[in-house]
Amino acid sequence: MGDRIRLDKCLTLNYGLSRKEAGVVIRKGEVTVNGSVVKDAALKVGPEDAIVCNGDGLEVVTEQKKRYFMINKPQGCVCSNDDPMNPIVLTLLSEEAGGLFCVGRLDLDTEGLLFITDDGAWAHRITSPKKSHTKTYEVWLAEDCPESNIELFEKGVLLRGEKEPTRPARLEILEPKHVLLTITEGRYHQVKRMFGFTGNRVVGLKRISIGEVMLDDDLMPGEYRELTEREIALF
Repeated sequence: MGDRIRLDKCLTLNYGLSRKEAGVVIRKGEVTVNGSVVKDAALKVGPEDAIVCNGDGLEVVTEQKKRYFMINKPQGCVCSNDDPMNPIVLTLLSEEAGGLFCVGRLDLDTEGLLFITDDGAWAHRITSPKKSHTKTYEVWLAEDCPESNIELFEKGVLLRGEKEPTRPARLEILEPKHVLLTITEGRYHQVKRMFGFTGNRVVGLKRISIGEVMLDDDLMPGEYRELTEREIALF
């Protein structure tokens, strides 16, 4: 026999109900186990049991399936779970947000690719400095970006207040004021500070990839989708 869980927990995992709501459904006699109505929320059930709620067959799982999303974060919202001054990213999801959090951070005025999950171990594999996952940003600048910045960023620059120079970064100049910058670390305001080091100023910033995962072109700002199994397995 497989692992067994309470009947009310089975309903919460299948329907996203609270434990209290699941108890109400059970006490109303809307749930059968192996063909018999059961009103005991504490009854232990397992994968071998046939559980039906309002005509729907339920799968008995012993823990909630982890959730993984990519969102095209718009400007003007923050990545924290609570902010009294600004809207938060999680409110853009129609999903039940319990347990979900943003993987890393994008500034209030930065848009683009952001992961959201409830899997702490997976998130750590992305954000850990030891992993060195690449992050590519589309950058719009106030002044022209000289070709000399390509070599400068590749060698690394020593930002104000830092003890170590930045890791080698790849700069691609698309237009004089429009570039792509790929970095492998996540220092505070790093992209803005790197261009500030050269005397330039970032006027627009959008993250377009993390590792091999690209921001979905079909996602408008504020829209999101589930990550594919392949995308999840990359980290």
